[in-house]
Amino acid sequence: MNTTQAKRVLETALICAAEPLPLNEMRALFEGEIGSDTLRHLLDELVADWQDRGVELVALASGWRFQSRPEMREFLDRLHPEKPPRYSRAAMETLAIVAYRQPVTRGDIEDIRGVTVSSQIVKQLEDRGWIDAIGYREAPGRPALYATTRQFLDDLGLASLDQLPAIDSAGGAQAAFEALQAHPTLLEGPQASLALAGDDPSELLEGMPAPDPGSDSPATLPSAPPTDLSTDRPA
Repeated sequence: MNTTQAKRVLETALICAAEPLPLNEMRALFEGEIGSDTLRHLLDELVADWQDRGVELVALASGWRFQSRPEMREFLDRLHPEKPPRYSRAAMETLAIVAYRQPVTRGDIEDIRGVTVSSQIVKQLEDRGWIDAIGYREAPGRPALYATTRQFLDDLGLASLDQLPAIDSAGGAQAAFEALQAHPTLLEGPQASLALAGDDPSELLEGMPAPDPGSDSPATLPSAPPTDLSTDRPA
């Protein structure tokens, strides 16, 4: 099979795939006739071929997929006007802390936010496929350690946690929360937006109050670089 034919097969498979395709599944398309280096070269060519279109080919944590570009969302939403799921501010603060400080326990999250984290919030994020318990801390009670998942990265259109928006040490939990809230691909797959239940996101991020042990306000997020637990690039 020549490279032109292989490129056509690869493009068709990627367009028809319901989920991101990892490299090992792409190699299975050609039964060993196409090597990994050639496959990556073909993927680079496809990225360039679709550069000026409304759809782009991107590498995610779990593989490669075609997705609409962010600027197309305004028009695509007219075909499916239903609203995305809405998440509470507490849930999104919790997700932001896990994303930027992982692995963390519920106790760590509570120390950072300054309030108790309900089991329902953790379960909601687990059910959405954004966080998961990856182990246990060697401490009294052996609390579960939570980290973000490949599904979380896929929904944000990212290949690794290194691509999350950077936050400075002074930004704290507010900066982490704002970075996730502002990301254009957080909910319901590619090019969806974040919805906060009962609140205007722009108002939430302005004048966020100082933490109060008796309120549901965010505490300062300790400064530390994000730990990339999804180290596998698309394979």
